[in-house]
Amino acid sequence: MAQAAMLPVDAHDAPAIDRVHLRQMTFGDRALERELLQLFDRQAEVLLARMRGADATVLAALAHTLKGSAAGIGASAVARTAATVERAAAGSPAERAAALAALSAAIDAARAEIAALLAA
Repeated sequence: MAQAAMLPVDAHDAPAIDRVHLRQMTFGDRALERELLQLFDRQAEVLLARMRGADATVLAALAHTLKGSAAGIGASAVARTAATVERAAAGSPAERAAALAALSAAIDAARAEIAALLAA
């Protein structure tokens, strides 16, 4: 049983939003959870759109902002891929494009889960 707990979790099996983390950050206040999820949903959409046309410095700053917001609500895949974008900002256009594509997919998954959570 102890060995099973040590197995790595496949990122595809993990939820896009860590509800336990979110609950801890909001002290179980459902209204606050909903408000934070709604804010993140809008922020992620706006920041991603701004990142697509940004220069390297702005791209890194926007990715850093998104990374912090995502970590705050438990959107760990978004936080990880935003960190990748932050590092890739100084790289080649191909590296930036690949990192942004991965971030876009992570944001889509998080936004879909947020929509489901808000509808519940």
